[in-house]
Amino acid sequence: MDENLREIVLGLVAAAITATAGWLARTSLWRRKLRRKQRFFGLPENSSCLLVVNRDPGISEWSVAPNDVFALLELSALIKDCGARVDVVAHDATRQGFGERTEFCLGGPVSNRRMAAHLGALLPGFSVLTDGEIPPVFAVGGERYRAEKGAVEHVLLARLTGGQDRAEARPVFLICGQRSVTNQAAARYLVRHHARLARQHGRKGDFCLLLKVNNSEAYGPDVVELVADVTRAATTAPA
Repeated sequence: MDENLREIVLGLVAAAITATAGWLARTSLWRRKLRRKQRFFGLPENSSCLLVVNRDPGISEWSVAPNDVFALLELSALIKDCGARVDVVAHDATRQGFGERTEFCLGGPVSNRRMAAHLGALLPGFSVLTDGEIPPVFAVGGERYRAEKGAVEHVLLARLTGGQDRAEARPVFLICGQRSVTNQAAARYLVRHHARLARQHGRKGDFCLLLKVNNSEAYGPDVVELVADVTRAATTAPA
Protein backbone atom coordinates (compact mmCIF):
# COMPACT_ATOMS: atom_id res chain seq x y z
CA MET A 1 0.00 0.00 0.00
CA ASP A 2 2.81 2.38 0.86
CA GLU A 3 4.49 1.64 -2.49
CA ASN A 4 1.28 2.39 -4.39
CA LEU A 5 0.78 5.62 -2.47
CA ARG A 6 4.36 6.65 -3.21
CA GLU A 7 3.82 6.05 -6.94
CA ILE A 8 0.63 8.08 -6.89
CA VAL A 9 2.31 10.97 -5.12
CA LEU A 10 5.28 10.87 -7.51
CA GLY A 11 2.89 10.83 -10.47
CA LEU A 12 1.02 13.85 -9.15
CA VAL A 13 4.26 15.71 -8.53
CA ALA A 14 5.51 14.92 -12.06
CA ALA A 15 2.19 16.04 -13.55
CA ALA A 16 2.33 19.28 -11.55
CA ILE A 17 5.93 19.96 -12.68
CA THR A 18 5.02 19.27 -16.32
CA ALA A 19 1.95 21.52 -16.15
CA THR A 20 3.97 24.31 -14.51
CA ALA A 21 6.75 24.04 -17.08
CA GLY A 22 4.20 24.16 -19.89
CA TRP A 23 2.51 27.20 -18.37
CA LEU A 24 5.85 28.98 -17.94
CA ALA A 25 6.82 28.22 -21.55
CA ARG A 26 3.48 29.51 -22.89
CA THR A 27 3.73 32.61 -20.72
CA SER A 28 7.27 33.30 -21.88
CA LEU A 29 6.23 32.89 -25.54
CA TRP A 30 3.23 35.18 -25.03
CA ARG A 31 5.42 37.82 -23.39
CA ARG A 32 7.95 37.71 -26.24
CA LYS A 33 5.17 38.13 -28.80
CA LEU A 34 3.73 41.01 -26.79
CA ARG A 35 7.11 42.77 -26.57
CA ARG A 36 7.60 42.41 -30.32
CA LYS A 37 4.13 43.85 -30.93
CA GLN A 38 4.78 46.74 -28.53
CA ARG A 39 8.13 47.46 -30.20
CA PHE A 40 6.64 47.44 -33.71
CA PHE A 41 3.80 49.78 -32.79
CA GLY A 42 5.89 51.93 -30.44
CA LEU A 43 3.47 51.16 -27.61
CA PRO A 44 5.25 50.06 -24.43
CA GLU A 45 3.18 49.36 -21.34
CA ASN A 46 1.30 52.43 -20.00
CA SER A 47 2.35 54.61 -22.94
CA SER A 48 -0.12 56.80 -24.79
CA CYS A 49 -0.89 57.29 -28.47
CA LEU A 50 -3.10 59.30 -30.82
CA LEU A 51 -5.96 58.18 -33.01
CA VAL A 52 -6.56 61.00 -35.50
CA VAL A 53 -9.97 60.71 -37.13
CA ASN A 54 -11.25 62.35 -40.27
CA ARG A 55 -14.61 63.81 -41.25
CA ASP A 56 -17.18 62.15 -43.47
CA PRO A 57 -16.98 64.31 -46.63
CA GLY A 58 -20.57 63.46 -47.53
CA ILE A 59 -22.01 65.22 -44.47
CA SER A 60 -21.80 68.96 -43.80
CA GLU A 61 -21.58 68.56 -40.03
CA TRP A 62 -18.54 66.93 -38.42
CA SER A 63 -19.15 63.18 -38.52
CA VAL A 64 -17.11 60.00 -38.92
CA ALA A 65 -18.14 57.45 -41.57
CA PRO A 66 -19.35 54.10 -40.12
CA ASN A 67 -16.53 52.10 -41.74
CA ASP A 68 -14.00 54.51 -40.23
CA VAL A 69 -15.57 53.93 -36.83
CA PHE A 70 -15.09 50.18 -37.33
CA ALA A 71 -11.45 50.83 -38.27
CA LEU A 72 -10.98 52.84 -35.07
CA LEU A 73 -12.45 49.97 -33.05
CA GLU A 74 -9.97 47.52 -34.59
CA LEU A 75 -7.06 49.81 -33.78
CA SER A 76 -8.35 50.51 -30.27
CA ALA A 77 -8.43 46.78 -29.49
CA LEU A 78 -4.82 46.45 -30.67
CA ILE A 79 -3.74 49.40 -28.53
CA LYS A 80 -5.46 47.88 -25.50
CA ASP A 81 -3.66 44.56 -26.10
CA CYS A 82 -0.35 46.45 -25.90
CA GLY A 83 -1.35 47.92 -22.52
CA ALA A 84 -1.31 51.48 -23.86
CA ARG A 85 -3.74 54.39 -23.61
CA VAL A 86 -5.32 56.21 -26.53
CA ASP A 87 -6.49 59.77 -27.16
CA VAL A 88 -8.99 60.12 -30.00
CA VAL A 89 -8.75 63.56 -31.62
CA ALA A 90 -10.29 65.24 -34.65
CA HIS A 91 -8.01 65.86 -37.61
CA ASP A 92 -8.27 69.65 -37.28
CA ALA A 93 -7.75 69.71 -33.51
CA THR A 94 -4.27 68.18 -33.41
CA ARG A 95 -1.46 70.67 -32.81
CA GLN A 96 1.75 68.72 -32.32
CA GLY A 97 4.57 67.16 -34.29
CA PHE A 98 5.32 63.49 -34.66
CA GLY A 99 7.78 61.18 -32.96
CA GLU A 100 6.81 61.85 -29.35
CA ARG A 101 3.83 59.50 -29.37
CA THR A 102 2.68 56.77 -31.71
CA GLU A 103 -0.01 58.07 -34.05
CA PHE A 104 -2.62 56.35 -36.18
CA CYS A 105 -3.97 58.77 -38.79
CA LEU A 106 -7.04 57.70 -40.75
CA GLY A 107 -8.65 59.05 -43.92
CA GLY A 108 -7.81 60.83 -47.14
CA PRO A 109 -6.23 64.29 -47.37
CA VAL A 110 -9.54 65.93 -48.34
CA SER A 111 -11.32 64.85 -45.17
CA ASN A 112 -8.25 64.82 -42.92
CA ARG A 113 -5.98 67.87 -42.79
CA ARG A 114 -3.37 66.11 -40.72
CA MET A 115 -3.19 63.32 -43.29
CA ALA A 116 -2.57 65.97 -45.95
CA ALA A 117 0.28 67.38 -43.84
CA HIS A 118 1.81 63.92 -43.28
CA LEU A 119 1.66 63.04 -46.96
CA GLY A 120 3.39 66.28 -47.90
CA ALA A 121 6.09 65.95 -45.26
CA LEU A 122 6.73 62.20 -45.24
CA LEU A 123 5.53 60.86 -48.61
CA PRO A 124 6.32 63.50 -51.25
CA GLY A 125 6.24 60.91 -54.03
CA PHE A 126 2.64 59.90 -53.33
CA SER A 127 -0.28 61.96 -54.67
CA VAL A 128 -4.03 61.85 -54.25
CA LEU A 129 -5.65 63.31 -57.38
CA THR A 130 -9.13 64.60 -56.68
CA ASP A 131 -9.97 66.74 -59.73
CA GLY A 132 -13.13 65.32 -61.24
CA GLU A 133 -12.48 61.84 -59.86
CA ILE A 134 -14.73 60.22 -57.25
CA PRO A 135 -13.23 58.19 -55.62
CA PRO A 136 -9.87 59.97 -56.02
CA VAL A 137 -6.96 58.54 -58.01
CA PHE A 138 -3.70 57.50 -56.35
CA ALA A 139 -0.44 58.27 -58.13
CA VAL A 140 2.94 56.87 -57.10
CA GLY A 141 6.04 55.69 -58.92
CA GLY A 142 4.74 56.77 -62.31
CA GLU A 143 1.59 54.66 -61.94
CA ARG A 144 -2.00 55.74 -61.41
CA TYR A 145 -4.49 53.65 -59.49
CA ARG A 146 -8.17 54.29 -60.16
CA ALA A 147 -11.05 52.81 -58.23
CA GLU A 148 -14.07 50.95 -59.50
CA LYS A 149 -16.56 51.59 -56.72
CA GLY A 150 -17.53 48.38 -54.98
CA ALA A 151 -15.27 46.27 -57.22
CA VAL A 152 -11.62 47.39 -56.99
CA GLU A 153 -10.44 50.07 -54.56
CA HIS A 154 -7.05 50.99 -53.13
CA VAL A 155 -5.64 52.11 -49.81
CA LEU A 156 -2.20 53.26 -48.68
CA LEU A 157 -0.86 51.69 -45.48
CA ALA A 158 2.36 53.17 -44.13
CA ARG A 159 4.53 53.01 -41.02
CA LEU A 160 6.94 55.94 -40.83
CA THR A 161 9.28 57.46 -38.27
CA GLY A 162 9.73 60.71 -40.15
CA GLY A 163 13.51 60.48 -40.32
CA GLN A 164 13.82 61.03 -36.59
CA ASP A 165 17.38 60.61 -35.34
CA ARG A 166 16.38 59.46 -31.89
CA ALA A 167 16.17 55.71 -31.43
CA GLU A 168 13.10 56.08 -29.24
CA ALA A 169 11.06 58.01 -31.84
CA ARG A 170 7.50 56.70 -32.11
CA PRO A 171 6.09 55.72 -35.50
CA VAL A 172 3.23 57.29 -37.44
CA PHE A 173 0.81 54.89 -39.11
CA LEU A 174 -1.06 56.28 -42.12
CA ILE A 175 -4.22 54.69 -43.50
CA CYS A 176 -5.33 56.61 -46.57
CA GLY A 177 -8.02 54.94 -48.65
CA GLN A 178 -10.06 55.80 -51.72
CA ARG A 179 -13.21 54.99 -49.70
CA SER A 180 -13.93 54.49 -46.02
CA VAL A 181 -14.37 50.73 -46.44
CA THR A 182 -10.75 50.56 -47.61
CA ASN A 183 -9.65 52.32 -44.41
CA GLN A 184 -11.29 49.57 -42.40
CA ALA A 185 -9.67 46.94 -44.65
CA ALA A 186 -6.19 48.43 -44.10
CA ALA A 187 -6.68 48.65 -40.32
CA ARG A 188 -7.71 44.99 -40.25
CA TYR A 189 -4.75 44.06 -42.48
CA LEU A 190 -2.36 45.86 -40.12
CA VAL A 191 -3.79 44.16 -37.04
CA ARG A 192 -3.70 40.70 -38.61
CA HIS A 193 -0.29 40.89 -40.31
CA HIS A 194 1.81 43.12 -38.03
CA ALA A 195 4.15 40.26 -37.05
CA ARG A 196 4.94 39.45 -40.70
CA LEU A 197 5.36 43.14 -41.54
CA ALA A 198 7.81 43.54 -38.66
CA ARG A 199 9.89 40.60 -39.92
CA GLN A 200 9.87 41.78 -43.52
CA HIS A 201 10.85 45.39 -42.91
CA GLY A 202 13.70 45.02 -40.47
CA ARG A 203 14.61 46.80 -37.28
CA LYS A 204 13.56 50.30 -38.28
CA GLY A 205 10.38 48.87 -39.74
CA ASP A 206 9.34 51.72 -42.05
CA PHE A 207 7.22 50.78 -45.05
CA CYS A 208 4.63 52.13 -47.45
CA LEU A 209 2.30 49.57 -49.01
CA LEU A 210 -0.41 49.91 -51.61
CA LEU A 211 -3.26 47.47 -50.95
CA LYS A 212 -6.21 46.52 -53.12
CA VAL A 213 -9.66 45.77 -51.71
CA ASN A 214 -11.60 43.44 -53.99
CA ASN A 215 -15.38 43.39 -54.38
CA SER A 216 -16.20 45.36 -51.24
CA GLU A 217 -19.80 45.46 -52.40
CA ALA A 218 -20.05 41.72 -51.63
CA TYR A 219 -17.19 41.04 -49.19
CA GLY A 220 -16.80 44.32 -47.34
CA PRO A 221 -13.25 44.89 -46.01
CA ASP A 222 -12.26 41.22 -45.90
CA VAL A 223 -10.67 40.51 -49.31
CA VAL A 224 -7.40 42.44 -49.43
CA GLU A 225 -4.24 41.86 -51.44
CA LEU A 226 -0.90 43.61 -51.68
CA VAL A 227 -0.44 45.52 -54.92
CA ALA A 228 3.09 46.81 -54.36
CA ASP A 229 5.63 47.96 -51.81
CA VAL A 230 5.96 51.60 -52.84
CA THR A 231 8.22 52.73 -49.99
CA ARG A 232 11.06 54.02 -52.14
CA ALA A 233 8.83 55.76 -54.71
CA ALA A 234 6.54 57.33 -52.11
CA THR A 235 9.32 58.64 -49.89
CA THR A 236 11.30 60.13 -52.78
CA ALA A 237 10.35 63.60 -53.99
CA PRO A 238 9.66 63.71 -57.74
CA ALA A 239 12.27 65.39 -59.90
